[in-house]
Amino acid sequence: MTRTLAVFLAALLTATPAVAETRLWAYDAADRVTQALTRGVTLRVQRGLFGAVRVETLFSTSARGSAEMRRGGPDGVRRALPAGSTETAVYSIVAQGDGRGLSRALCPGSDEAWLVLGRVRQGRPVVMQAVGRWADGTFRHCVQLSYSYRGEWAGPPNGLGAPEEPSLSER
Repeated sequence: MTRTLAVFLAALLTATPAVAETRLWAYDAADRVTQALTRGVTLRVQRGLFGAVRVETLFSTSARGSAEMRRGGPDGVRRALPAGSTETAVYSIVAQGDGRGLSRALCPGSDEAWLVLGRVRQGRPVVMQAVGRWADGTFRHCVQLSYSYRGEWAGPPNGLGAPEEPSLSER
């Protein structure tokens, strides 16, 4: 029985990379505040063996920009969320490339910024809470971004991993 279990676990672990997949899910801004800041985003997500989703990259719809995201952050990020927030997955915005600009746009004046997301599922809306840390070490909630699901990209059409989205006039 132990040998059978070991063989099953080995097969399961070797099958995991084949089952895990990268997806590109596009979202439109669902309210005026979100539209003023981003208009819409595309998320590159990694879907694991049991359906768990991890966000890897956020691409801007209205501008050619992207920010890498890494799961995790300090506890102070969750404590800064407004009362009643249900989002729990903390992602740090990597400060390289366009990430620094995204952090500054979402939390002007902060030294660092994080996005706290609810459960990301295909076909469902998503809410993101932006939280920043200021020079004095204080965490503050910056803005809530609300998005409605628009669709899924079949793959990165430009070969660079970033989706090429139509301009707003072409939609």
